[in-house]
Amino acid sequence: MGRAAKVAAGARGTARGFTLLELIVTLAVLALAAAVVTPAVGRGTEALPARAEVAGFAATLRHVRERAINTQRPHRVSVDVDARQVVIEAAQTTEEEKATRETRALPSRVTLDPVRSVPEVTFDARGMASGADFKLTAGGIVYHVTVDRLTGRVRSTRE
Repeated sequence: MGRAAKVAAGARGTARGFTLLELIVTLAVLALAAAVVTPAVGRGTEALPARAEVAGFAATLRHVRERAINTQRPHRVSVDVDARQVVIEAAQTTEEEKATRETRALPSRVTLDPVRSVPEVTFDARGMASGADFKLTAGGIVYHVTVDRLTGRVRSTRE
């Protein structure tokens, strides 16, 4: 075997890998990416329970609207801020019928402030509403839950 063949065979047998500088640069880039992403993930998980509480309140309003349409009786939802309760009442339509009343507790993490002076909304048998605007604060995040007068549609938006 000639000298050229030995040199060629030796070149093929050399170990291939990364230099220490390449490894340090790669680890630095990964550490930087983790430092940027971690706070964003933390904020997202903090907002999740707040969003769930607001969605629950909005779902209660939607449910009462559906109940008013299905029973063909007006229903009113009023919020007792001091007692931290949501009160749902079905109106009497005749003297024989009794008005039904149901209360639900507000979650402890939610602070509810009515934007208007009267913290209530009434849904009629066609699904229309008296209109309402509630400001909910949960986990330091502020949401507005509004009920459209004409359509009775319940919408929640983050401030």
